[in-house]
Amino acid sequence: MNAHVAVLMGGWSAEREVSLTSGRACALALRGAGYRVTEIDVDETLTHRLSGLKPDVVFNALHGRWGEDGCVQGLLELLRLPYTHSGVRASAIAMHKPSSLEMFRAHGIPCAESCLTTPAAVNAKDPMDRPYVVKPPAEGSTVGVRIVRLGDNNPPVDAGWNFGDEVLAERYIPGRELTVAVMDGGALGVTDIRTEDGFYDYNAKYVEGGSCHIVPAPIDEGIYTQAMDFAERAHRALGCKGVSRSDFRYDDTKGEPGRLFMLEINTQPGMTPTSLVPELAAYRDIDFSALVRWMVEDAGCAR
Repeated sequence: MNAHVAVLMGGWSAEREVSLTSGRACALALRGAGYRVTEIDVDETLTHRLSGLKPDVVFNALHGRWGEDGCVQGLLELLRLPYTHSGVRASAIAMHKPSSLEMFRAHGIPCAESCLTTPAAVNAKDPMDRPYVVKPPAEGSTVGVRIVRLGDNNPPVDAGWNFGDEVLAERYIPGRELTVAVMDGGALGVTDIRTEDGFYDYNAKYVEGGSCHIVPAPIDEGIYTQAMDFAERAHRALGCKGVSRSDFRYDDTKGEPGRLFMLEINTQPGMTPTSLVPELAAYRDIDFSALVRWMVEDAGCAR
C-alpha cells in the first residue's frame, strides 16, 4: 500500500496564505508521485485529527509562528509521527532571529550589527546610525520589516505594530540579496534576487513580477563559494534537517569582491515549483516531484 502523507498547511500565522500555496503545491506533487495524501488546514483540532489519521509521514508546509518555531515539531515528536524539515531546537533557534544571529557569529559567519530593543525605545532614539532595519524578532516572509532611512519623519515603529514587545534593529547593508538552498547538508547553489528598489519585501516575494531570480548568481567566484560555505555552516550549526534556505546581503557597492552578511536561515522555505529552493534544486537537475519525494523519504522523529 502507498504511504499515507498528511500535509500541514495554513494555520493562523501572518504567513497563512503563503503556507496554503506551498501546501497545495506539495500535496499535488506527492499525489502525482503515488502517495496517499491528506491535506490539513491546521487549527486547534490538529492533535485529534492526526491521532485519528495516523499518517506514515507528516509533510510540514506551515510557515511562520507555531508551524516554523518548534511548536508543531514538538507536537509531532509527542505523537511519534515522522515529519519533514528541521526539529524542535533548530526550528526554534532559526525562527528567533537574535538567537540565530548569535549562533552564526559564534561559528564565524559575518552578520550585520544588530540589537534587540523595544518599540518605545526605537521611537525615542535611533539605536544606531541610519539607515537601519527594524523587524519582528520572530516572524518570516519579511512580515513587519521596514528600512529606516535618513530623512524619514515617520516613527521607525508605527502604531500598528502587533508583533510583541521587542524589535530587532539591524544595520542596513546596501547591495544585493542572495540566497542559498541546502539539501541534506549540501548547498545546491546561489540565487541573485533582483527587485526594483533593492528591498526583498513581502510583495517582492509573493506578487507576480515582484522580483527576478538569477541562477546561478553572477557574482565573484570567491563570494559564490563563500555563500555556499556559510549556508552549509549555518545549517550544521543549528542542527537543521532536510532542506533549509539561508539569506544574505552582499555589499558590492564598491566593486567585487564585496562583503557578505548573513541575514537568517529558513527551516520552512517556500515550496511551490517557482519558489527559491525548488528553483535551485531544478538548477541541480532535481525536479519538484523528486524534491518533495526526497523530503518524505528523509522524514523522521528526534530531529
